[in-house]
Amino acid sequence: MMFRLHAPRAIFFPAFSFGCFLSLFLTAFTALAQPQQLPSGEGKALVEKLCISCHSTSRILNSAGFDSAGEWRALITSMLPLADPQANTIAEYLAANFPAREERKPTLISGPVEIAIEEWIAPTLGQRSRDPVEAPDGSIWWTGMWASLTGRLDPETGAMEEYYLPPAARPHSIVPDAEGNIWYTGNGNATIGKLDPDTGTIEEFPTEARDPHTAVFHPNGNLYFTSQQAGMLGRLDPDTGALKEVTTRARPYGIKVGPQGRLWVAHNGTNAISAMDPDSMELEYFDIPNEKTRIRRLDIASDGRVWYVNSSQGRIGVLDPETGETREWPSPSGPKSHPYALAIIDDVVWYNESGMRPDALVRFDPATEKFQSWAIPSGVGIVRHVWVTREGKLLIHQSSSNRIGRVTIQGAD
Repeated sequence: MMFRLHAPRAIFFPAFSFGCFLSLFLTAFTALAQPQQLPSGEGKALVEKLCISCHSTSRILNSAGFDSAGEWRALITSMLPLADPQANTIAEYLAANFPAREERKPTLISGPVEIAIEEWIAPTLGQRSRDPVEAPDGSIWWTGMWASLTGRLDPETGAMEEYYLPPAARPHSIVPDAEGNIWYTGNGNATIGKLDPDTGTIEEFPTEARDPHTAVFHPNGNLYFTSQQAGMLGRLDPDTGALKEVTTRARPYGIKVGPQGRLWVAHNGTNAISAMDPDSMELEYFDIPNEKTRIRRLDIASDGRVWYVNSSQGRIGVLDPETGETREWPSPSGPKSHPYALAIIDDVVWYNESGMRPDALVRFDPATEKFQSWAIPSGVGIVRHVWVTREGKLLIHQSSSNRIGRVTIQGAD
């Protein structure tokens, strides 16, 4: 695997505390009983002053960890600029007391395919960069949810620029239209927004649902979106602004358009996938047998079968809409691997194991039923959504380490 990291050309640092940034990278499983104490040592007081004022000690105590101060230092650098003495002291303390946890390391599977991963660090650190997409002109866009912005990357030159959106918007995901406008889901202010990159102007469409989540354009020209906490699905006519919303089963999450025009929806609050008629918005539900199943993302193969991640069970699966039958395979890293984002490229399944550190990129070939996987170099967490470019490349990200990535599939070795 080849890896290349591109540094940003200019960086603007917002006035967030270091503790707020550190919390993005430290994974907590369960709260520990109070009081909680960090291990003694040089650096403890500095961590307590800069971190614990904003976040609980359990965030650090349950960290997935790193084996070296250099890895901790690299992570800190991607969060916030600190003077070398402070950054080094914090990194050495964390490395001495919080090494990498063996149970969080992914099980990597070798195979015949070679890939190359390029990554770019987004200019505004701590923005929680995520959900990159490709615009019609070939530029790559992403959303910085915590900073309420969207950014543009020229992958040929590495030039990056950012557009600030209404502060309350907290955009969850974005999608471009055919003219190159960038549409975002205002997860924080219950809107669907449209950014014109040429003028920088923004138009917002209020929704009934309180938390628009993921959106997709349909061939009919309408924008369809999920609202996870509200349990709703919506349709917006970009030309007229007409909006229609319907209720659905718990926590609709990912959404994709199938070959026959039906919209397929993953449910993160129940064991189901739903299919929606684009005109009537009527829903048909396909129950997944295991009641503990929770599905974040899905995609549709050329034969119409729906592939999905069974996030709660550490599995991937496929639904045959004609029969309603499903079949699943355990992900290489096991029940706690938490598969998250998923895309189909040439009828091969690509997804990530977000519960592992580093985050693992996994390839599953349905023809051979074989897995292959790679550690994402900056994979401290996590890929939440992916996009397939017109050239068949995979756009990924690491929201916790502020990176936008592109995976080039080079074929068999």
